Amino acid sequence: MKILYAIQGTGNGHVSRAREIIPYLKKHGELDLLISGTQAEIGLDEEVKFRFNGLGFVFGKNGSVDFKETWRRFHSLEFLSDIKNLPVHDYDLVINDFEPVTAWACKLKRKKSVALSHQSAYLSPKTPQLKGFHWGKVIMNHYAPATKHIAFHFEKYDDFIYTPVIRSEIRNLKPENLGHFTVYLPAYSDEFIINQVKKIKNSTWQIFSKHSKKNYVKENVEVFPVDNQLFQNSVKNCAGLLTGGGFEGPAEALFLGKKVLSVPMHHQYEQQCNALALEKMGIPVVWNQNEFSQKLQKWVEDDRIDAVNFPDETEQIIQHIFENYKNL
Repeated sequence: MKILYAIQGTGNGHVSRAREIIPYLKKHGELDLLISGTQAEIGLDEEVKFRFNGLGFVFGKNGSVDFKETWRRFHSLEFLSDIKNLPVHDYDLVINDFEPVTAWACKLKRKKSVALSHQSAYLSPKTPQLKGFHWGKVIMNHYAPATKHIAFHFEKYDDFIYTPVIRSEIRNLKPENLGHFTVYLPAYSDEFIINQVKKIKNSTWQIFSKHSKKNYVKENVEVFPVDNQLFQNSVKNCAGLLTGGGFEGPAEALFLGKKVLSVPMHHQYEQQCNALALEKMGIPVVWNQNEFSQKLQKWVEDDRIDAVNFPDETEQIIQHIFENYKNL
């Protein structure tokens, strides 16, 4: 059986999940990997057969997407050519984690596919979502179309939604609290973050930055370029994680018993909805910059941690796919 697994490469969460899923897919046949997007620092240990620029967003420095740079990096003719030339009919099963080239190649060539993604959770009205009309929801619902959907979220809001895939390397960690706070806010500049955290007396911070290519120390802060192993070790030993409105990062921190403060990106529908779900779970959220300092101070002082258990269901999920959808 030939399997194509297509992975979104904007951000690290999709790639982190793929690292855990790939070994189970390989048990069921000959596996080829495809990745598109250019914003992930975490890599795959496996050979990648197809690499595309795809259609992703670029993180800005003011808490939002850099729309100008996103558009500059998007090559529409190349994108359409990749869709046209991708040989999806060579595969018995196509599995897609929110990757648009493969999704649209399948749709236009009438090849059925299975979406295995966090974003699929938002197809259910039971999933926490912003009220009213939002262009972000329209875009997300049509960005990577599929025939069948299996989703992940912080809770099982619907019958096709599972709790997060936590990597084995995270499950096997033995977390400690060495007192520092870990920061991953890729849509903010180092300067903005440092100006916020330096106000917190008797605290130390480790920032993992998309905007710096070297380590440096300033005030009560150590800054590192994003590195999977260093970040993982920092979270393992931190007192808490200050992060955006992503999915895998907060999920892994909560699994390790770390308190989380979420700062979702402005005008980014998925992150806003993720933060809404976290808030419903009792996790504090910074909704605008005017409340950043106050909520940060309160969060640092608050010793309450919400214990979250995400069971390891990855193998059962993959088995479910092959039992139900291999003859799509």
